[in-house]
Amino acid sequence: MGAVSNLLDSKGRDVFTVKPDQPVHEAIEQMEKRSVGTAVVMDGGNVVGIISERDVFRKVILKGESIDDVQVQDILSGNLTTVSPETPLDECMRIMTEKRIRHLPVLHDKVLCGIVSIGDVVKYLVVEKDFKIKNLETYISGSM
Repeated sequence: MGAVSNLLDSKGRDVFTVKPDQPVHEAIEQMEKRSVGTAVVMDGGNVVGIISERDVFRKVILKGESIDDVQVQDILSGNLTTVSPETPLDECMRIMTEKRIRHLPVLHDKVLCGIVSIGDVVKYLVVEKDFKIKNLETYISGSM
């Protein structure tokens, strides 16, 4: 089974970040430009939370707030669950399923070095399993 570092090697380590004092409308515009639904909130070099499109709908729009009057720090999800590059991917799946979360920031020595989504993990595991199945089929058929 692969680890987070293997997944990051294949998908990349870029993470879109925003600042806590940034207006939500600005963060959403930047997320749209980058075609991402989530941003990690950084204060200096520290990860302080995460913001998603879902947060904006639930914590701003549905409450009748103006997106122009709200800052990222007002709606971010804090107390993040994070993983390290060494975390096995099946552990990531377990964490995301149990906690009902879709993204896990990846920290190495408290430094942000990537982010993985449930979709990233599922895709990686399916490709990995397909590779193993093909190798086993080749071995069984004696084609090696």
